[in-house]
Amino acid sequence: MEFKPFIYNAKQEQIPVSIAPMTDADAQKTISAWQTAWTSDYLSDLRLEKYAAKLDEELIALGAYEILENALVIHIAYMEAQPESNPTLDGGIPKYTGIGRLMIALGIKLSIDNGFAGDVILEAKTTALAKHYEKDFGAILLPTFQASAPRYLIADDAAKQIFLTYLSE
Repeated sequence: MEFKPFIYNAKQEQIPVSIAPMTDADAQKTISAWQTAWTSDYLSDLRLEKYAAKLDEELIALGAYEILENALVIHIAYMEAQPESNPTLDGGIPKYTGIGRLMIALGIKLSIDNGFAGDVILEAKTTALAKHYEKDFGAILLPTFQASAPRYLIADDAAKQIFLTYLSE
């Protein structure tokens, strides 16, 4: 079985995408049009592994992942879809869908590749995202001990179901 990443176009057809480490050129593309400049100090943190999802040369999404060896989990520090597919920016008519699920699946893959159980944690930056993570990804709210965004765990059967979506022979 092989990890075969994909997203959906406006007709809800599966479109294969490639995933590779983010390049400086990828980060530069985010400076003016994206919600977040991926050249920021926070996203330049060397502890973060950054990946780009692309359709040919079109940059679809970026994700920043932190390997937390002591916790045996991958922390999805940040992920973002291109402006044309970002619910905050696309005016309700996304060019592509399924991007968030794909970037979570990549975190699950990194967890497995690092010898963990496929568990990932991530923060919900908005109430809408929190509901989305719970409803669509089976995320479980974790206790927080400080004033921060709600933190969620995607593990066990929920992680398995997401990951299996992208496996094929």
